[in-house]
Amino acid sequence: MQEIGIGIIGTGFMGKSHAMAYRAAAGLTPGIHPVLVSVADIDAAAAARTALQFGIRRHTADWKALIHDPEVHVVSITSPNRFHLEHALEAIAAGKHVHCEKPVAPNSDDARVMLAAAEKAGVKTQVGFNYIKNPLLKLARTMIASGELGEITGFRGIHAEDFMASATEPYSWRLDPTGGAGAVADLGSHILSMARFLLGPITAVSADLETVVKQRPESAGSPVLKTIQVDDIARLTVKFARGCRGHIEANWVATGRKMQLGFEISGTKGSLSFSQERFNELQFYSVDNQGRHKGYQTLVAGPEHAPYGSFCPAAGHQLGFNDLKTIEMAEFIQSIVKNDISGPDFKEAWEIQRLVDAALVSSKEEKWIAI
Repeated sequence: MQEIGIGIIGTGFMGKSHAMAYRAAAGLTPGIHPVLVSVADIDAAAAARTALQFGIRRHTADWKALIHDPEVHVVSITSPNRFHLEHALEAIAAGKHVHCEKPVAPNSDDARVMLAAAEKAGVKTQVGFNYIKNPLLKLARTMIASGELGEITGFRGIHAEDFMASATEPYSWRLDPTGGAGAVADLGSHILSMARFLLGPITAVSADLETVVKQRPESAGSPVLKTIQVDDIARLTVKFARGCRGHIEANWVATGRKMQLGFEISGTKGSLSFSQERFNELQFYSVDNQGRHKGYQTLVAGPEHAPYGSFCPAAGHQLGFNDLKTIEMAEFIQSIVKNDISGPDFKEAWEIQRLVDAALVSSKEEKWIAI
């Protein structure tokens, strides 16, 4: 049994999600055992609580101590975006493999520095676009590549939630411009990664970014308001290298929406429709179906869609959010041991960040931006 020592920086939503995923990943990595060695958080008490909750061997308030722990082979970065560059470069210099949450950096320049450092050091990297680890998304990609949809004629994608819809929601790290853009980076990066995963490179962007809530309390219940400098809604028109175009929306003020991450892809022979709110189902339309049988067919996730069968032997019993995270971590761990690429790595994350940066320029200058 080969042990891979894991260190996690951050104890928020993603830090805990990583801890659960690494613990479960052992079931998908025969002969490889991820071990939770250390967790770091600027809040020492939070680090201690998380270590106790997930059975992590050590905890610390010093993220550098975690990185330089000789038993840590992989560093998972779940800190706010503005710290990703510093944390990643320290880990890479120490020869550690790095998993970093998205957006990988506040801008593509920082992302390129991270990529160059990782390539020079020869360490493995991965970025947390866990939604494309869905077995049905992999099925969709295969169907598109095999020509089942014919020539692709259009893409419509959206990632909309409502966690910033209330004007009383206080200022937080997500709204700090030093951490990068707003909804277009936080949510838009997910749907952009999905678009690229399914249809390939995007060559040009025309964007309109909007700040809906102009001011927010500087802290919960505070009468002091801070001016918001990042976008709440991003609307993009994109051109794909394969020849088709698409529309993409990122929106964190979409009242009533909790997880509307989805797409419709149209082709000359058929189409696909998907929503993360029902992410164990993929809707497929074929022009060959006629008469009474004309309409979308529901493809249900099952053991034939690897690695679903590693979780459940019966179709239709549903994977969950953290199962996708488990698949993500298992593939990353396997790529380290086998010395291959599971992706999306720092290179792919840099490409996605280039699209986010292009959207910012396009909206400001009101013109198409070539990538």
